[in-house]
Amino acid sequence: MTSTAGTFSTPPRTSAPASTDAASVLAPAAATRRGLRFRVAGQEVAAWHYPGSDGSCVVMAGGFAVTKEPATDLFAARLNAAGHGVLAFDYRRLGTSAGTPRQVVRVREQLADWQAAIEYAAALPGVDPARLVVWGFSATGGHVFRVAARNPQLAAAIAQTPNAGGLAAGRAAMRYQKPGAMLRLTARGILDAVGGLFGRAPLLVPLGGEPGEVAVLTTPDVADTQRALNPDGRYDDWMQQVAARSVLRLAAYRPGRVAGRIRCPLLVVVCDEDASAHPPAAVAAAHRAPDAEIVRLPGGHYAPFLASHEQAVAAQLDFLRRRLNRG
Repeated sequence: MTSTAGTFSTPPRTSAPASTDAASVLAPAAATRRGLRFRVAGQEVAAWHYPGSDGSCVVMAGGFAVTKEPATDLFAARLNAAGHGVLAFDYRRLGTSAGTPRQVVRVREQLADWQAAIEYAAALPGVDPARLVVWGFSATGGHVFRVAARNPQLAAAIAQTPNAGGLAAGRAAMRYQKPGAMLRLTARGILDAVGGLFGRAPLLVPLGGEPGEVAVLTTPDVADTQRALNPDGRYDDWMQQVAARSVLRLAAYRPGRVAGRIRCPLLVVVCDEDASAHPPAAVAAAHRAPDAEIVRLPGGHYAPFLASHEQAVAAQLDFLRRRLNRG
């Protein structure tokens, strides 16, 4: 039976005060983390490991073509400050991980990366394999449903503003794009896919843009992307583009359908004004899971990185405290 938690009007107490600024949290975490690499199908995957003190390890990855630093640094630092170990990785073909052609997102490949990351995390020094958690947001929040369903041994899973997929979610995002631009994006995706069959370099499209521009997302949330994920241009090596063929695959992806097979505790964080991930689809997926909690926050897709950050952190730390310490 699904348990539903309402909006945290008064967030649970965390290990850091509500006034904590990003720099004061990121600096200590960056000083203690170390770079690691593990292999998947003969290719190296790059990761950051933040050693914890409680035997847990939260495995994290970025959203759609978002690398590990802009996607996970802020939350990894907060979770690590509370004692949790973290393993944050880049998918193959992205960031500092290996794999060519670059900037190509393949769902099946990314799910294989998750399996390898979970196995690698379980073997890290100081990690209790019974205290593994998976964490993702946006498109990777959608992966969390699939990953958790495949791995009943997980202690918990957190899906933050997840893209659960489905026709309704696709229609919701298309409301913010003009038909002509949508057709050009689709045509570019098909052309790129055909070119890929002949070994041609990917045709790239921006991750975000204005309505009428050829881009992956043109929702109102795009305006918050830089403040949320790349404040002050901190991550200038993050290529904010993706192979157009990848968009075709994303359109047909419906990870929320498998939520009913998840056996570990699941936390789904949704933001009521999210125009990119369609909250009703995420809520419906959570209701399919046998043991899920839903936290609703104000704001758009990136609110957990911005105005609702303290509430999001508080909810996640409270969830982990309760679910990792059962019996």
